[in-house]
Amino acid sequence: MHFAYSLPIRITRVYRIALSIFFFVQGIVFASWASRIPDIKTSLGLSDAALGGLLLALPAGQLAGMGLSGYLVARFGSRNIMLIAAFLYPGSLLLLGAAPSVMLLAAALVVFGLCANLMNIAANTQAVGVEMLYRRSILASFHGLWSLAGFTGGLVGGLMVAHHQTPFVHYLIIFSVSIVLAIVAGAYLLPRDVSKKDKTGRIFVKPDKNIVVLGLITFACMICEGTMFDWSGVYFEQVVHAPVTWSRLGFIAFMSTMAGGRFVADYFITRFGTQRILQCSGLIILTGLLLAVIFPYMVTSTIGFLLVGMGVASVVPMSYSLAGRSKTIQPGVALAMVSSIGFLGFLLGPPLIGFVAEGYGLRWSFTLIAVLGLGTTLLAGSLKKFEEP
Repeated sequence: MHFAYSLPIRITRVYRIALSIFFFVQGIVFASWASRIPDIKTSLGLSDAALGGLLLALPAGQLAGMGLSGYLVARFGSRNIMLIAAFLYPGSLLLLGAAPSVMLLAAALVVFGLCANLMNIAANTQAVGVEMLYRRSILASFHGLWSLAGFTGGLVGGLMVAHHQTPFVHYLIIFSVSIVLAIVAGAYLLPRDVSKKDKTGRIFVKPDKNIVVLGLITFACMICEGTMFDWSGVYFEQVVHAPVTWSRLGFIAFMSTMAGGRFVADYFITRFGTQRILQCSGLIILTGLLLAVIFPYMVTSTIGFLLVGMGVASVVPMSYSLAGRSKTIQPGVALAMVSSIGFLGFLLGPPLIGFVAEGYGLRWSFTLIAVLGLGTTLLAGSLKKFEEP
């Protein structure tokens, strides 16, 4: 990417704004699906158990697409794949909204997961390239926009429900808006990626130690994220004994600091370095979860979940940034490798909580997740030096 270091700052800013729009599209599409799950559950007459089984189709599609996404981005470039994915991902929402049966909805969710992963790998590969133009950390702010879009998508979903709009009509509106945004911003994406191959010229290579460690760091972080997404409300109900109207307080606290933390993380990463911030992140996750476990009261647990949000905020963006700067592996392939390992944590965390809680209680479950979250700190010390942005 040395060709771009001399670009005027106004041009690099255009690349950043354009890519920010695609991250926002990504976030609002996912949030649009999630906000209408209760309505789709009701329309298909699904039980809680049936819905839980059905929802596994989405991560199955995402995992199935990891290797393919890395190959396609490395082979055809993140810009080309981004433009295709920016049509396919919002478009797959229409399949979800129109699915008349459980089987067709499951198939649509697999497609949705595949498209989500394709856009995710393309977007983060672009982000690594734009970050190299700035020569400082900016990747976390892109993920912050994804989180902000998630809030926006939730609000839009609530508005659609209040006006009695069907999921299909809701998704058609999101699809239309997303396509307009993609057309406007598509012309200003980074034209080409960092290109790295091994000495034999192959795209696929065996992951080196750093890529494996980054994957495990992402795993440790995402197992905590998955726990917060699926179990924070249950923890507040069953352990904190919060009133029903306050049962989502922990999740809101977590989401607010995770989203907000991503907008300020780049400053601290640039100031103190990625390795030190990764080490601090694991300690903050541990402190937050243990605070909620040892003092399971409304105020202390809310503060604890605020800390967890702060702790996880920058870990995934930093891991992706480091993976994209690998000296031996194509950025898209490296990102797919790290995402594959990390995403397993997001999948395994919630069921692990359930199994441990069944035998020992939720507080012990959250203690186990706290220890796993500390893995971010322990693993960060074994990372070798990467290229700086």
